[in-house]
Amino acid sequence: MAVQRTMDASKRHVAAMGFWDQLATWIGANANNGTWYMGGVLAALGFAGALGVILISGPLAYVFLALVGYMGYRVRASTMNLMRPAFGLRGSIGPSLINVIQFMGWAAVNTYIAAISVSYLLSQLFGPAHFKPGGLAGMLIGVGVMGVLHLISISLGQRSIRLIERIGMILVILLVVWETIVVLQEVPLSKIMAWQAPQAARLPFGKAIDVFAAFNLAWVTAGADFTRFASKKSAATTAPFIGATLGLYWFAIVGALTTIAAAVWTHVFDPNSSDPSTVAAKLGLGILALVVIMLTSTTANAVNLMAAGSALNNIVPKLKLTPSLWLVTILATLMSFIPFIVGGFIETFIWFLDLIGMVLGPEIAILLADFFIVQKQNYDRTAFNQGRTYWYTSGFNLRAYLVWGLSMGCYFVLQQVPIIVATVGSNWLTMIFAAVVYVLVSRNQTKML
Repeated sequence: MAVQRTMDASKRHVAAMGFWDQLATWIGANANNGTWYMGGVLAALGFAGALGVILISGPLAYVFLALVGYMGYRVRASTMNLMRPAFGLRGSIGPSLINVIQFMGWAAVNTYIAAISVSYLLSQLFGPAHFKPGGLAGMLIGVGVMGVLHLISISLGQRSIRLIERIGMILVILLVVWETIVVLQEVPLSKIMAWQAPQAARLPFGKAIDVFAAFNLAWVTAGADFTRFASKKSAATTAPFIGATLGLYWFAIVGALTTIAAAVWTHVFDPNSSDPSTVAAKLGLGILALVVIMLTSTTANAVNLMAAGSALNNIVPKLKLTPSLWLVTILATLMSFIPFIVGGFIETFIWFLDLIGMVLGPEIAILLADFFIVQKQNYDRTAFNQGRTYWYTSGFNLRAYLVWGLSMGCYFVLQQVPIIVATVGSNWLTMIFAAVVYVLVSRNQTKML
């Protein structure tokens, strides 16, 4: 088969990543402040509710990560290249553009979280009279400082980024262990388990399922970028599933635990204050914790910015990678100011996750349905750049785009159904809808493989 020939040839030209390499990569993907903050957002469900969402929704998303990981391993192509057979040679630009936007969005989220740390640092160094923690002046300076740090980090090159990322992961793990010890020493676990959020701050269970699913599905669109270098099948499938799930469980649960502990301790719960910096300040962890949060946000963003820059480079090949990285870094920094304009970070964050879920869920479902069902795992890697095999209509598979659009509409409609919002959420139902409809409309499609 063409896929197998390509795989064999590819193995001779890339540095293989073994099981433990892939495991470490995917643990690190979720061992960051964004996952910690996401756990704090889920604290609005109470600890038992947050735990239920984390334990159920996370692994479901990472089943899709394992499937896309297998595709990357078998075809030896990045995720955006894998979109070409399903969406068309030109049609794959659509998913690539979504990837540019969403990874810049994640970089903006991490920048905003890190800027909160900067504002707390400025307050402690110069006094709250000059810089109120989380205040506008400190946050504006914080976004600017983090933007400069990101430009420096992505300019250092891939090897330096990888080294910085590993150091950052170690620092944030130490911080999480430290914070967990402090929390359990100060607040009994029984009080954390019994705590309930004020009625006005609570999230419907189905809504929480959706935002958490979107948070995890974002990694699926980058899965094959790593697993195409996997040395064996288990490294491409089992390792990403276990690694991403372990990192998610650890950091999201700690995020929920510490946010609830801070609420019990201070008798105040504000979802907008679920970020690691505010929680660390409430727990009295000091300047060192704030510096670690800043540094680890920088390391997490290095990956997001590299992914966004690479996707932009794929869309506009004439634009070299380094200028692409500078451009997406500047745009992501500007996107970090959006919460100041709309008046709240958590509202912007949940809106962003809703948008990701509405767009990425059907996109991933179409990709998987095309590979595993419609084309029966028989992609011709040699036709990914030219030829008629995946040309469809002027380079676009209009059926895929039709299903994608219908599925986004389905997601929106389901979000208006109260029982769906209160129970299972819209995301998983929409993905099922997208896969089934795509298979049905593709049954008579000519496949030139």
